[in-house]
Amino acid sequence: MIVQMKLTAGKKEANRVRDFLYRQGFVVKDVSSDNVAIFGIIGDTKALNPSIIEAFEGVYKVVRIQKPYKLASRDFKKDDTIIQFSDRISIGGDKFVVIAGTCSVETKEIMEQVAQHLVKNKLKFIRGGAFKPRTSPYSFQGLEVEGLKLLHEVARKHNLFSVSEIVAEADLENFEKYIDVFQVGARNMQNYSLLKVLGEKTTKPIILKRGLSATIEEWLLSAEYILNGGNPNVILCERGIRTFEKYTRNTLDISSVLAVKELSHLPVIVDPSHGSGKYSMVEKLTLASYVVGANGAMIEIHPKPEEAYSDGAQSLRLDSFSHVISEINKLAGTIK
Repeated sequence: MIVQMKLTAGKKEANRVRDFLYRQGFVVKDVSSDNVAIFGIIGDTKALNPSIIEAFEGVYKVVRIQKPYKLASRDFKKDDTIIQFSDRISIGGDKFVVIAGTCSVETKEIMEQVAQHLVKNKLKFIRGGAFKPRTSPYSFQGLEVEGLKLLHEVARKHNLFSVSEIVAEADLENFEKYIDVFQVGARNMQNYSLLKVLGEKTTKPIILKRGLSATIEEWLLSAEYILNGGNPNVILCERGIRTFEKYTRNTLDISSVLAVKELSHLPVIVDPSHGSGKYSMVEKLTLASYVVGANGAMIEIHPKPEEAYSDGAQSLRLDSFSHVISEINKLAGTIK
């Protein structure tokens, strides 16, 4: 439920409404916009009669949110969420941001090559997996904490923001120390205990990937866990879903970007690498992501994909990646 105050309402009137709701046992979130006081009421509001609130002096209107996700809903927050990293770097709104790097954090030499290439292309985010939850227990599982340290070192040296996947609550302390943006992978989209921790114990941005067979509603409900815990910095990531098609690794649901933009205020990016599993498709899928209004793309790159520890088949060579950035620039005018 949302309470919107009148333009003429002052703090005194707003506080009366807020105090009343607190006494009723509700959590009240302030989502004010454009000099208008707006409150989001969190809790079971079925028995709460809107006319009681509307009777308070200064109240303009009360609106019920029918969707199962409240905080993630555009009904709750009309304006797009923009996550600010610095004065000039942000994700959300009308910007298209590219996050790139190797699937797994590998050697210092390789990470240096990648970082230098990102700087050359005027990009600000470097990704790399240190904890790798693989389908097979015999596949490379990542460098773990040493990988986080290496990614942190390279990112700081080149003035980049680091992005890496967190797979367990126990790793939070190390991620807080070394990583700027936490990624929740498709397998953990419904790991609700992890999502609660990321909501309650950190305010660092969380990239939440869509699960392999998750509906858009389930995806947004997972985001709700993080938002409800108190962390407003959630970025959704469409990375492809599992269908009957076997030619591509997954089926990239480009329409989900449009759906999320209609249903939610949260920024949404696309992962064309996992969405296809084929490096040859990454460029066109990235451009398609821009055209439909995504806030960015997360792309896997490698100096020598044939020697990559993981996911070489979907990783772009560095020169091919530069070409993708050039093509995006033709569409976007500039990329940050």
